[in-house]
Amino acid sequence: MKINEEKYINLIMYILFRSMNKPNLGKTVLCTIMYFIDFNFYELYGTYLTKETYIKSKRGIKPKHFRRITENLIAKKQLFMRKEPYYNRTIHRYYPTIIPLPKFDSDELVVINSCIEALRDNNAHTITQYAWKDQPLMKAGLGEEIDYNDVFLRANK
Repeated sequence: MKINEEKYINLIMYILFRSMNKPNLGKTVLCTIMYFIDFNFYELYGTYLTKETYIKSKRGIKPKHFRRITENLIAKKQLFMRKEPYYNRTIHRYYPTIIPLPKFDSDELVVINSCIEALRDNNAHTITQYAWKDQPLMKAGLGEEIDYNDVFLRANK
């Protein structure tokens, strides 16, 4: 499955812009929010938002194309990454250097905004613990792709 790179970039930039004042929003929180946006959208509409492939890792969720895309955005000077202290840890914080002009339709924005609002105040530990309880992530083995169709195994929320 080929990702929708334009939508993927728009999603990263939009989440970062909407969460700019959140000191806890490092790479783990960002990637987990992206996972829930993609999977919740698929659950509601039966279609993919970004078509990203997510891998279950020891630390939670790893989007397959995140590194390549963020490195390209940094090279183009549209994104800036800085390692910052966060309590007794160091987190990777991303900052947009441009004001994003998101191109999402109303259905997409409802899912995107609800996930951002619900999850952006979590730190890496709490959001990972929350994600581990999500059925698609529970079903996948370590190092395996997380199957979008497993969202239909979720219990009623």
